[in-house]
Amino acid sequence: MKLLSFLLFLIPFLAKGQTATYQLPERGVCAHRGAMTSHPENTLPAFEAAIESGAHMIEFDVQLSKDGELVIMHDSKVERTTDGTGQVSEMTFEELRQLDAGSWKGAEFNGLKIPILQEVLSIMPKNIWLNIHLKGGAEVGEKVALAVAEEKRLHQAVVAATMEAVNAAREAVPEILICNMERQSGAWDYVDGTIAIQADFIQLNGGIKPEFREYAEKLKAEGIKINYFGTDDALELRTLWEYGVDFPLVNDIQAAIQVAKKEGIAPVSPVFNP
Repeated sequence: MKLLSFLLFLIPFLAKGQTATYQLPERGVCAHRGAMTSHPENTLPAFEAAIESGAHMIEFDVQLSKDGELVIMHDSKVERTTDGTGQVSEMTFEELRQLDAGSWKGAEFNGLKIPILQEVLSIMPKNIWLNIHLKGGAEVGEKVALAVAEEKRLHQAVVAATMEAVNAAREAVPEILICNMERQSGAWDYVDGTIAIQADFIQLNGGIKPEFREYAEKLKAEGIKINYFGTDDALELRTLWEYGVDFPLVNDIQAAIQVAKKEGIAPVSPVFNP
C-alpha cells in the first residue's frame, strides 16, 4: 500500500513533465520544415508526417506577426506558401490565419492554416530535437525562449539564430539551448566562434569537405553537436555522418530515414506527454 500511495503521489508531477527524462537521439536526420517534400512546409500535417516517419530532429521557422504572435513561416512574404500577399511582419495574426497555407501543395491540403509556435510544440514528441530557426532579432529571441520554457521543452528545443536573437533568448532564459548561425566565413572562424559563445549546436552549410572531420573533432571535444544544411542525396548523407555531422537537414524525410536505417540509425519511436 505504501508503494501504491507513493506512485499515486508521483502521477501529477509526471503528467506535468517535471520529473520525466527523455533519451534524445545522438545522430540521425532533421526534417527540414517538416516532411516538406510530401506536405506543405511548416504546417502541422508536415510535422505530423515527419514524426510518423521517425525523424530524429524537426526544423521549423518562427517569426513575428504585426501584433507579436509567433507564427510558423519561412519567407518574409506570404506569397509562395499561401493564397495571400504581403509581408508577414505587416499582417496581424488574424489576417494571417485567414490564409490558405496548403492548397499550393495540392488540393488534399486545402484550407490548412499557418500555425503558431504553441500549436507546434503541443504536437511534438518529447524525445526528438526541435530545431527552431528564428527569423528576426531580439524580440523573437526573447519570446521564443519564454514560450519554450513555458511549454517545458528546454531539454530538446534548440534556438538557431544570430547573436542578437541568441543574446535576448539567453537573457530571458539562461538555460536555453543555442545553435550558432553567425556563419562568418563558414570555416574555422565559425567553428571557433561557436565554441567561444558556448553554443550547444552549430549548423554547417555549403560544399561537403574533408575538413568537416577536423571541425567535428574540435567541436565534439567541447560537447557541441553538428547540423548540416542540407541534402537529400544518400551518398552525401553517409559521408556527412562519416565526417562527424550529427543531423543533416533533409527535405524528403521518408527517404532519408531509409538511408539512416541502412547505416544502423534507427527511426525514433515518439514519446509524448503521459
